[in-house]
Amino acid sequence: MANWNDPQPTNRGFGGSASPVGLGLGGANARRGEVFDAGLRQHMLSIYNYMASGVLLSGLIALGFASSGMAEAVFGTPLRWVIALAPLAFVMIMSFGTNRLSTSAMQGMFWAFSAAMGLSLSSIFFVYTGPSIAATFFATAGAFAGLSLFGYTTQKNLSGMGTFLIMGLVGILIASVINIFLQSPGLGWGISFLGVLIFAGLTAYDTQKLKEQYSYVAGTDFAGKAVVLGALTLYLDFINMFTFLLQFMGDRR
Repeated sequence: MANWNDPQPTNRGFGGSASPVGLGLGGANARRGEVFDAGLRQHMLSIYNYMASGVLLSGLIALGFASSGMAEAVFGTPLRWVIALAPLAFVMIMSFGTNRLSTSAMQGMFWAFSAAMGLSLSSIFFVYTGPSIAATFFATAGAFAGLSLFGYTTQKNLSGMGTFLIMGLVGILIASVINIFLQSPGLGWGISFLGVLIFAGLTAYDTQKLKEQYSYVAGTDFAGKAVVLGALTLYLDFINMFTFLLQFMGDRR
């Protein structure tokens, strides 16, 4: 790593020998850079591990709940609203209670959220065929991996794009509420199409944001919570992209 603090890093002292002070500073900066890079990789790997484990847990619970026959019985009762709204409740608690919750409590909330999402997602097995759900899942996983890698490696600042995408997200939420009453197939397809694009962009944007946030949380007590919140963010990007993409790739029963 270049020694940006040294205005003349290649300057040699009298007699042509390298300055030991310059070498010392350069070596120290290089070691600090290596430690930071290693810590960043570990931080992001922890986020991805939590996120992937949460998605796996949700998938297993969704499949098991649907296969058991319990989901079909529950979704015909008012209890379906509890199942549908429970994930949102966990997200709000984790988002607004971050400073009050301990790291272990945040981790427990994340697993509870993933389980609740699994119960909520079980309904897709009554609408779409299993093979089309699996195909859509793997297509989403491939797209997510590529977009997240782009967000991690790109040198372009994606903050401007993030503002635009968040505004778009608000727009499709409003349109979705309106379409509950209109029941317009055309509007529904448009919402799904925009949803795929918006969450694809958010995947890259959120990955870059999580990478940049590491310098602020590294070595602090908040680092563990930051991992959980980062996993939650990427989990939501993945699941939303999957459900919107399922509108196009899913074969209805």
